Amino acid sequence: MTFSIAATDGNGRFGLAVSSSSPAVAARCAHLRDGVGAVSSQNITDPRLGTALLDRLQAGYSAQEAVDAVVQESPAAAYRQLVVLDARGGSAVFSGEYSLGVIGEGRGPNSVAAGNMLAGPGVVQALCDEFEATTGGLEVRLMAALRAAEAAGGEAGPVRSAGLSVVSGHGWRDTDLRVDWHEDPIGELGRLLEVWLPQRNDYVMRGLDPAASVGYGVPGDGR
Repeated sequence: MTFSIAATDGNGRFGLAVSSSSPAVAARCAHLRDGVGAVSSQNITDPRLGTALLDRLQAGYSAQEAVDAVVQESPAAAYRQLVVLDARGGSAVFSGEYSLGVIGEGRGPNSVAAGNMLAGPGVVQALCDEFEATTGGLEVRLMAALRAAEAAGGEAGPVRSAGLSVVSGHGWRDTDLRVDWHEDPIGELGRLLEVWLPQRNDYVMRGLDPAASVGYGVPGDGR
């Protein structure tokens, strides 16, 4: 029911973009941690596995070692699909034997992707290929990847939700956009990103140093 990509810009930023036929996919599947990596826990989703994988990465496990350990400890691993990118650029994918429909995985130098219930197994490699070929910021590249996967067929049925999240070492997700239960979630996510990106750095500054930040542009803001 899902396809996703975990990626890095190679300069300490990690991101994840995901889309699905089910609602609120990013709320369940997207997991990121500063200086550690990016994870998607998907298919028949157990969000707790995202935290477990990031904990392993933070403890020094490679992406593959983290997946192996978490799968070994999870009694329902056969129902899960896991996508992991670690801070050293290592990646791993696990697709349990009960993953739904057509499954696939893809990789690039700075990205890893996987999906289930796909229109075809090549959909997820399209995510990585487009991410690696696109220039610009991490969010722009992740958005291009989602659009490429959709153009390559996406899910076997229509998607209804999408999300895009990025961490950059500030202690929170400096980009965290979600579209839930929409006729065109990837298109709407792209429109949200166009609104968000020109303001992102201002919101980071407001968190780090509000006295130095620009005015808020709301009624009552006298600065």
